[in-house]
Amino acid sequence: MRAFGFLSFGHYGPVPGSRVRTAGDMLHQTIELAEGADEIGVNGAYVRVHHFARQAASPIPLLTAMAARTRRIEVGTGVIDMRYENPLYFAEEAAALDLISDGRIALGVSRGSPETALRGYEAFGYTGSEDPRGADIARDKFELFLRAIDGDGVVDSDPQMAPPGRLAVEPRSPGLRDRIWWGAGSRDSAEWVGRQGLNLMSSTLLTEATGQPFHELQREQIERFRAAYREAGHTGSPRVSVSRSVFPLVSEQDEMFFGVRGRDGQDQVGIIDGIRSTFGKTYADTPDRLIDQLLADEAVMAADTLMLTIPNQLGVEYNLHVLQAFAEHVAPALGWKPNTEGPVQGDAV
Repeated sequence: MRAFGFLSFGHYGPVPGSRVRTAGDMLHQTIELAEGADEIGVNGAYVRVHHFARQAASPIPLLTAMAARTRRIEVGTGVIDMRYENPLYFAEEAAALDLISDGRIALGVSRGSPETALRGYEAFGYTGSEDPRGADIARDKFELFLRAIDGDGVVDSDPQMAPPGRLAVEPRSPGLRDRIWWGAGSRDSAEWVGRQGLNLMSSTLLTEATGQPFHELQREQIERFRAAYREAGHTGSPRVSVSRSVFPLVSEQDEMFFGVRGRDGQDQVGIIDGIRSTFGKTYADTPDRLIDQLLADEAVMAADTLMLTIPNQLGVEYNLHVLQAFAEHVAPALGWKPNTEGPVQGDAV
């Protein structure tokens, strides 16, 4: 692990104790949190994307504002649900965001998480899926998105307006493909990501339950990704991220929020989207114990980037406290390099 960032689910609503009551609160506070994290030296600011729910939904305006108000921090998603996207318009948006941020983006994309709406993407106009979870249209649209950001011609020109030929989407941002990630929830899907030559954003859960600890399953997923990347003939240095809930207990408030529950944290096995899945545990302990626990987490140590899932409802001040405590007391022992040392690099495969 060389880098860490925060991953916000962007919850908001009139819930007792929440400091994020409205969508406006959530958006403004996420930008403010990114600014504060940038000054601490945190490497990334990432947001979840969910539709038909009181959570962050349309990420590009938010990420653009975050990029414009920061200097070094990477901004991105975990993940954009491709079922809901127009791939060519998304290609335009991604290129514009990449240019505004000077390449400081990490756009995680995938089929997406289960949604509160039943086949909600059809309400957005995207029909024709033969898969009950929409995986087929997600992959088809993602393939077109990649072609578009690579500059392939995707539509015939009008001979009355332009020379004959195929037209590419504009604007384009050189190297954008190197900043695209696919969110993989299984070992097989991680191998697919490797064959595509993309970056791997490993999910907060794995749609597998073998009896192995979550971190061992995830480490095997990362190994399969890198092997597939190499065997496909790619020669770059792909990035890998994993997500964890980690809370250094350095104050009475930390103990009150996370002490009892966190110290007893265990992996969980449950059913999501009809599939038996393994969920990672929450880490909450004193910094010295957290260091030992995270050094023993094989997936955290195999990845270059750790995304810390944060309780955004507790407000900017408390979440900056969590990030500061992790940066000061835990991250250096794991190999962390602050954003002042330059962009994060993946491991050469």
